[in-house]
Amino acid sequence: MTFTVHPVPGPGAEDVVVTPDGHVYTGTEDGSIFRLSPDGQEIRRVAHTGGRPLGLELFEDGDLLVCDARRGLLVVHDPEGDASVETLAASVDGVPIRFCNNAAIAADGTIWFSDSSTRYGIDQWKDDFVQDTRTGRLLRRDPDGAVTVVLDGLAFANGVALSLDERFVAVAESGARTVVRRWLQGPRAGERDLLVGDLPGYPDNISRGSDGLIWVTIGSPTDPVVERLQRAPLLLRRAVTRIPQRFQPAPAQTIRVQAYDDDGTLVHDVDLDEPGYHMVTGVREHAGRVWMGSLHEPAVAVHDLP
Repeated sequence: MTFTVHPVPGPGAEDVVVTPDGHVYTGTEDGSIFRLSPDGQEIRRVAHTGGRPLGLELFEDGDLLVCDARRGLLVVHDPEGDASVETLAASVDGVPIRFCNNAAIAADGTIWFSDSSTRYGIDQWKDDFVQDTRTGRLLRRDPDGAVTVVLDGLAFANGVALSLDERFVAVAESGARTVVRRWLQGPRAGERDLLVGDLPGYPDNISRGSDGLIWVTIGSPTDPVVERLQRAPLLLRRAVTRIPQRFQPAPAQTIRVQAYDDDGTLVHDVDLDEPGYHMVTGVREHAGRVWMGSLHEPAVAVHDLP
């Protein structure tokens, strides 16, 4: 097994998506979108969103879908040529989307995407997490451009993925350590349940790999302090987020991703001890290789499955 880190020219390569021929896209804190060669040795900036790109997905025509935490749902047209950026959704019912985070694209062009919080933006993500506001949402953008709320009341809505047959859409609840499943087809259409509950840490982005599995990042292992705070009175939770940053709970150093089948059965549990890389927030399995991004690291990483 190998684990390789590929630096990029900017901090916070938060998510990754892999093209059919093995090229990798990632977005960084300064708004840049970078494209890496399959071996990670060649990298170039292909676009700039003017915001903070998080989740990335590919359209069938090669255009790049970007969940920008500051600007909403975007598309980068022709990222391998004369790239241009277009806004697909910046509001719902006239109210701006505060924290666009991750997405999945259905075969018919419907886009399912998360809004992590209606109260706090990305610069105050810890405030929402510790205060457990449960104002996260799963949104849907139809091919005609209409945007609707599908689920609300989520504990920091994060990664989004569709099942292989698109019978359900899954959305990670970082604050609750679960992956929620919303059924789209069949006798259970419209119902909500859990694909996975009681995860060993706080999930971030999720994605469906080329193996058909739903891959889940574990950004940080379960923190007993955070767990207690989330059950504490609201005044205490708010007070904690106002103390200096160095005294607040912080993500532990870890590299962990898991893969589940559509029944919620654990298939892979990749838990690595590699110095110099941590807080995996993006994951994409492609042809037996697992690419990872990080909210903080100026690099992406790749791990070859055994």
